[in-house]
Amino acid sequence: YLKFCERARSEIFFAHGRSPAIDGGHFVVRHIEADFIKPAKLGDLLDIKGQLLELKNASLTLAQSVWLDGVKLFSMTSILAFVKDGKPTRIDDDTKTFF
Repeated sequence: YLKFCERARSEIFFAHGRSPAIDGGHFVVRHIEADFIKPAKLGDLLDIKGQLLELKNASLTLAQSVWLDGVKLFSMTSILAFVKDGKPTRIDDDTKTFF
């Protein structure tokens, strides 16, 4: 489920015609809390939902969940930091509009 959520975060950028790598920087997971509720099986069509909980200058907090036919299988909250050259960096205003 973690990989599905990571891919869903990348898709936010792809949907806007951009890459998750922004001017030499990128988002990294700083903290994560996850609940594995129910299993899925190969071939299941999963729905990944996300909600921005908090947006700061150099980080953001997201809630994401994985669903199958209206049943929640997984939920997580993650804090993502934007970094360049390994250091926290301000998220540009254009990127902030994606969230």
